[in-house]
Amino acid sequence: MNVKPLRALSRRQALLLSAGTAASLVAPAVLAQGPSAGSTSGAATAASAPAGSYPERSVKIVVPFAPGAGTDAMARLIAQKLGETLNATFVVDNRAGASGAIGTQYVAQSPADGYTLLLVASPFTTVAASLPSANYDPLRQFTPVGMIASGPLVWAANTKLPASNMKELVTLAKQKPGALNYGSAGSGGVNHLVLELLKARTGTFITHIPYRGVAPATMDMIGGQIQLITGTIPALLPFIKNGSIKPLAVTSAKRSSALPDVPSMTEAGLAGIDVVNYFALMAPTGTPPAIVNTLNAAINKVVAQPDVLARFKADAVEAAPGSPALLGHFIEADYRAWRNVVKTQNLKIE
Repeated sequence: MNVKPLRALSRRQALLLSAGTAASLVAPAVLAQGPSAGSTSGAATAASAPAGSYPERSVKIVVPFAPGAGTDAMARLIAQKLGETLNATFVVDNRAGASGAIGTQYVAQSPADGYTLLLVASPFTTVAASLPSANYDPLRQFTPVGMIASGPLVWAANTKLPASNMKELVTLAKQKPGALNYGSAGSGGVNHLVLELLKARTGTFITHIPYRGVAPATMDMIGGQIQLITGTIPALLPFIKNGSIKPLAVTSAKRSSALPDVPSMTEAGLAGIDVVNYFALMAPTGTPPAIVNTLNAAINKVVAQPDVLARFKADAVEAAPGSPALLGHFIEADYRAWRNVVKTQNLKIE
């Protein structure tokens, strides 16, 4: 697998964002012009200060979700590898609840000394964009440290659904407004907002049914209670392979090597609806730039290691090394894009 650095948004994607169009970003991608005025997401580019012998004690990586989830598994891999790279102890601290908001708020209020970090995934931006009760600001309360990896979701359907691709799904949804039921991992998450993005771009109405995770939604789809879901490829791949569900498209601009026969959204005629799940490391705002840079350099080394790349491939994600500033641009672009989706769809989520 090639390790590709963060790259600038295409002109098309930048125009979509500037026009307020509901469109997510293909990670690893960032706004070419950088964060907007007043944003602190680029705090890591401030004047450098000596990192000394950091880290001098254990570093805590907070995961705002329960043990066993994909974010937790990624955090444990990165904690182990960062510990080996920096000759220090990195421990994972799970603080689940409120769609990730509890753990995220905890880190936002922690000392900005480099010893409490946050492992974030897509809910970091989607929940902040859609849930007023989240009560944290991803741009002003956090300093970006480094992107780790990213990968697409996959649209999947009940095998009896009379649609074998996204074009046929859109046609069916227009013929039967509200008749199709879509299950998500919860309101405000990326699995929910990708549906709202599709609806906004295609003028369709598909009924959203929130679940407590992708697993129960998958079981109900197999049983016929709902017809559609999206999920990470590792979560749905076993059911795709045994024929329990059928894939319609991956939510990226290009195909996934894990599902080489499944078309991308661009191939499905839905260019611009490019959504990925990302993993990154954030720190409280005010964390010394030298410490941020030390961590960033270590992350970039870790994600280039052959065993890490092999693990990423098995999990259907790609390494995404890059600078703290570029991660800050990406976080801002993703957050603002999802805010546009919430506004366009007039979503009221509590």
